[in-house]
Amino acid sequence: MSSDRRGLLSAALASISAALALGATPARAAAQSSTPDKRKVVYHLADLDKVAFVLGNIQNHFDGMGGPDKVTIALVIHGPALRAFHATSANPDVKQRVAKYAGAGVQLTACGKTMAAQEVTLKDLLPGFVAADEGGVVRIAELQSQGYVYLRP
Repeated sequence: MSSDRRGLLSAALASISAALALGATPARAAAQSSTPDKRKVVYHLADLDKVAFVLGNIQNHFDGMGGPDKVTIALVIHGPALRAFHATSANPDVKQRVAKYAGAGVQLTACGKTMAAQEVTLKDLLPGFVAADEGGVVRIAELQSQGYVYLRP
C-alpha cells in the first residue's frame, strides 16, 4: 500500500473515531436521562365487551404508578366500543369513570370514522372527548411515534 493511501486511510479512521467519540457522549447522556418523570401510555379500545375492563385497567394504572401526575394516559376508542360512550345510553359507572378520568387528564379520543358510521358528533358523546378525524388507528400510531406505550387489553 502506498504512503498516500495509508495516510488517507489513517485520516479516515481518525475522522470516524472522532465522530464516534463526539456522538457517544450525547448518546450516553441521553440514555442516562431517558428515564422520564412521566410515562406515556395509549389504551386501544374497540370491543364493547371490554369497556369496563379497560376502564378498570386505567384506574389500576393510576394506582400502580402513584397517581395521574405520574403517567399520561390516552384512551382511543373506535368500533363497537364507542357505543358505550354515547351520552344518552352510557351506564352510570361509565359516566362516572369518564368524568373522573377526564378530570385527571386522560386524553379521551373517539375515532371520527366510527363517529360518522354511528351517526354521532362530539355533542352526542360523554363530555371530555375529542375526535380523531383521521381515524382512531391513525391517532394510535401518532401517539406511538411520540413515545406512548401501546396497550390493547
